[in-house]
Amino acid sequence: MTELRDLTRTAVALLVAAIAAVVGWVLFFRTPDSTAELLGVLLVVGTVLVGLRIGGNVARNVLPGYNVAEVAVEGPITRDSGGFPPGSPGRPDADDVVDLLERADDDENADALLLRLNTPGGAVVPSDDIRLAAERFDGPTVAYATDVCASGGYWIASGCDELWAREGSIVGSIGVRGSRLTASELLEKAGLEYEQLAAGEYKEAGSPFTDLEEDERAYLQGIVDDYYDQFVETAAEGRGIEEATLRETEAKVFLGEEAHEMGLVDDLGPREDVEERLEELLGTEVETTELEPTVSVAARLRGGAERVAYAVGAGIAGQFADADGEFRFRL
Repeated sequence: MTELRDLTRTAVALLVAAIAAVVGWVLFFRTPDSTAELLGVLLVVGTVLVGLRIGGNVARNVLPGYNVAEVAVEGPITRDSGGFPPGSPGRPDADDVVDLLERADDDENADALLLRLNTPGGAVVPSDDIRLAAERFDGPTVAYATDVCASGGYWIASGCDELWAREGSIVGSIGVRGSRLTASELLEKAGLEYEQLAAGEYKEAGSPFTDLEEDERAYLQGIVDDYYDQFVETAAEGRGIEEATLRETEAKVFLGEEAHEMGLVDDLGPREDVEERLEELLGTEVETTELEPTVSVAARLRGGAERVAYAVGAGIAGQFADADGEFRFRL
């Protein structure tokens, strides 16, 4: 099937190129007088090359060579790269990934979805947005953990039909954390005083410039607990696992083999085994195409400058993930 499709695509491309060659010969070689023959030959060659390119595009559109759309979720899961610390430039954020999943769902040639995961987790709602987009895909969905599928990554995987991993993959961290920096003593040593006008008893709960009162701590812990309950319920339902089993992990991470024994993943194997599984699900040979966000030239140029700044500051920034002072909830 694949060989026939490739042969047909090649034939279409050559046919279009041949037509372009004839048109180029008539327009640029036969019609001009002898003094323009050399230029005509060059133009014919150029026309053939353009024809090959156009023919290849036509062939790919008429006879696409894939039936599985692949989307990658890599690195920390964030809404955008504008926060602090900055995300790695050029890496799709959660909204980009959702757009790619929706594009895959709209693609009539994509009969199945391969969601490649290599992420330590991230923000709660963006993780759930990606999970829901994967869940909406009309067709078999297989999540494949490469190096790390932790926390928000596992939340996302619960929206797929199956989760595969490698024996050495790190899987789990089914938990939620809230974090804050405390700078009250630093202000005192600097001779500064923090004053904020606010309405609502808990509006300032979690501010880095004041110490937490016990009732504020209980309030924020309650939000973390609610997120945790939501995580466990969602993952248990999506993965077909008892909630008690997930709670018993105590947010630990496990290597792929142990995660498989615990039922956290469905199977283990390299990429080739995952593609064989997709062939079983589709009943035919598979060929994948990785979907990537469309990036403008201006964005590419801007990304180059951002990468320089990121390389300079990432080492320091990475030590202060919540240095903007907000109380943040993370999977």
